[in-house]
Amino acid sequence: MLSLEEAKSCLESAGQSHLLQFWPELSEEEKGSFLLELSQLDLKGLKDHCEGAAQAAASPAASLDRDIEPVPPEFIGSVRRSDKNTLADWENEGLLQISENRVGVLLLAGGQGTRLGVRYPKGMYDVGLPSSKTLYQIQAERIHKIQELADLKHGSKCTVPWYIMTSEFTLDPTEKFFKENRYFGLEPSNVVMFEQRMIPAVTFDGKVILQSKGKLAMAPDGNGGLYRALVDNEVLQDMEKRGVEYLHVYCVDNILVKMADPAFIGFCVSKGADCGAKVVEKAYPTEPVGVVCRVGGVQQVVEYSEIQPETAERRGPGGELVFSAGNICNHFLTRAFLLEVAQKFEGQLKQHVALKKVPFVDRCGNQVKPTKSNGIKMEKFVFDVFPFSRHFVVFEVVREDEFSPLKNADGAALDTPTTARHSLLAQHCRWARAAGATLLDGQGNRVTGQDGPPAQCEISPLVSYFGEGLEPLLRGKTLPTPFLLDEKRAKELQDL
Repeated sequence: MLSLEEAKSCLESAGQSHLLQFWPELSEEEKGSFLLELSQLDLKGLKDHCEGAAQAAASPAASLDRDIEPVPPEFIGSVRRSDKNTLADWENEGLLQISENRVGVLLLAGGQGTRLGVRYPKGMYDVGLPSSKTLYQIQAERIHKIQELADLKHGSKCTVPWYIMTSEFTLDPTEKFFKENRYFGLEPSNVVMFEQRMIPAVTFDGKVILQSKGKLAMAPDGNGGLYRALVDNEVLQDMEKRGVEYLHVYCVDNILVKMADPAFIGFCVSKGADCGAKVVEKAYPTEPVGVVCRVGGVQQVVEYSEIQPETAERRGPGGELVFSAGNICNHFLTRAFLLEVAQKFEGQLKQHVALKKVPFVDRCGNQVKPTKSNGIKMEKFVFDVFPFSRHFVVFEVVREDEFSPLKNADGAALDTPTTARHSLLAQHCRWARAAGATLLDGQGNRVTGQDGPPAQCEISPLVSYFGEGLEPLLRGKTLPTPFLLDEKRAKELQDL
């Protein structure tokens, strides 16, 4: 740990002497904690970090319109445009890889759920389903089910390890939640939690923000902090030890995520990809999602703010959007590529500016909660590695089946607990009807699913991963809603 003199000297060199202005007012315990926090900072790189943040925030986003082009069709697979046999081949390849313990899932869960308005990790959120399951439980049960499907097909006893990247804010509550829920039936040794780095928030004139008199305002380094965190926590070695060659990487807030999706994995493996991105067709030209495309011949994600409206609205001969591949933070990465990124490219990853309202202590020592953006948080994004991929592919999926993020509290227009709940229930209603069931509402009327919110029909992932296996249970059945098809109810229906 640094001494006070060493900390003073380093901070002075970085132009950040103000951080010690309240030092005499701190207790001995607070002084010890603050010195420890300063010791964990990259003090040598602090000056560059602060100057770079201020410079980046002041620079307008570059327009990329001249150099942007869509990903060529030969590198794109599509659930909508592929025939049943091709889809089955990809799924079989994926299930084979899963059965051989070569597939892991990696969850990005370092964010704080501030927009959602909760003080706990998003994965612990219950969107109001009939089962009251949280996002973490739904995802854990999907891992159970995909292992079971691979085992049934190949006579194996496989494991899909679950790597969970947390942050200083989310590690302890996430660990506690999993322990209290007995890891949702998963083997604890196969759930590997690790922490990403934190970096200081900076004012517009390049000064590190003091959150309180003896604490810096810190933030996770974005989901692109994954690549440094894999090295810091020796996660790549763990993957190698387990024989994991392929990773399905995703964000915690998508209630429809297909864990270790065999079709996606099978497509990427069959194409020899080292990196792949799932996309959905953009709902409308100016939808605020990044676009997976090429810039100057190199694949990357271009943020919606970096494209002019006339480019976003360009259409092809069939009336389709030219730049329609909406990024949903759902990726395939080989372990070999992750290792290469960690060893060669991590330092070259682009830094992104996020302007935030950061609580701080003013010069008089008063705590201030700002009403407008006062700080810069620099983030790296998980997709920033796309340009380094040698064999990059895109996999287009159906939004209604695979993408419904939870970002905002109810009352917002999009991506709320209500929209997430409705997406899942609507999907399960479609599955039930496709299996031959008739759903009835509270008044005994048939539910068609065309108007209003979906019926309260929920199907446990332990019963069906993606709509499979339901016909023997539901064909010809009339089901009053709310209807919850869990393992117990499935057994009752099986015995009828």
